[in-house]
This record gives sequence, C-alpha cells and structure tokens, in this order.
Amino acid sequence: MTAYDIFPSPVGPLLVGAEAGGLTWVWFAPHEGRIGPGWVRDPGTGAASRVLAAAREELGAYFEGELTQFALPLLPQGTPFQRRVWEALRRIPFGETVSYGELARRIGTPDAVRAVGAANGRNPLPIVVPCHRVIGADGSLTGFGGGLERKRWLLDHERPDLFGERGAGNRERARA
Repeated sequence: MTAYDIFPSPVGPLLVGAEAGGLTWVWFAPHEGRIGPGWVRDPGTGAASRVLAAAREELGAYFEGELTQFALPLLPQGTPFQRRVWEALRRIPFGETVSYGELARRIGTPDAVRAVGAANGRNPLPIVVPCHRVIGADGSLTGFGGGLERKRWLLDHERPDLFGERGAGNRERARA
C-alpha cells in the first residue's frame, strides 16, 4: 500500500508518498493525475503513516531552518546508477553546491556528466535528496523539476552568502 499526504510548504504544496519501509516520492504541485489506484490518503495507522508523520516533522523543521540533514528512511525506485547518483546527492552538505561534472567525478564516472544530469532529473525525492544543490559548471541555476524559482528559493534558504540572510526573504515571500 502506498500512503500519501499533501504537505503545505513555502515552495507550494508537496505531495509526499510512503510505503512501510520508507519515503518513496516527493512531488511539487500541481498534483492532479498523479495519485494512482491503490493509493490511500494517510490513514493514520501503520508503518507508512509513521513514515509520513516523520516526513511531515522533518520537512517542517527543514523549512523552519532547524534541520540540515534528513534522517528519513528512503525507498526511491531507480536503476543502480540512478541510486548511486541519489546517494551522492545526499552527501552534498547543506548550504553547499556542486556542478554536474563534480558530481560525476564523485561517483567515479567523470565522463558521465549527462547521465548524472539525467539521474538527477529523475530524483523522486527532491528536497530530501537535495538535487537542488547541483548547479551548472559556471555557477548558473540549471534544470530542476520543481522549476528554477523553487531551486533559487531552496538555495537561498540554505546559502545566506548567495542570496542574503538565510531564508529571511523566503519567509517574507511565503507569507505574502
């Protein structure tokens, strides 16, 4: 059974899914047409519900600036190469960015920059698996499934030296 819930966030509603063993996906709004047969809105009981409750708590703490590393159990579905890339993404520290080329080097495939970019784009757990921390070699903001505005918001939230005081502008924009 896949349980899901919709969490409000400063970057818009997040549709979050879980199974008994861990978090399976995080999607940005709009969510129409993504909920499939056999999926149930968080029933409030069972292992999947406990994962969703932990996700709600950790995502809330992240957006409040109180959490810099997620500890949620994860169950992303992907190829072995994609999972290697996603694991490398989890090792990028809060507030830091790397290029796609650097990420390819970190996983031992320096010539696979495009494949790393494709795996990054298929990350089913944005924010939790911080694909927003990957930028172009020239420092530009490139590709993000949630849109570049959300990517800028997340980096601003994490990097006060890039866009000002940590999250201050973001919290003001979120209230507006």
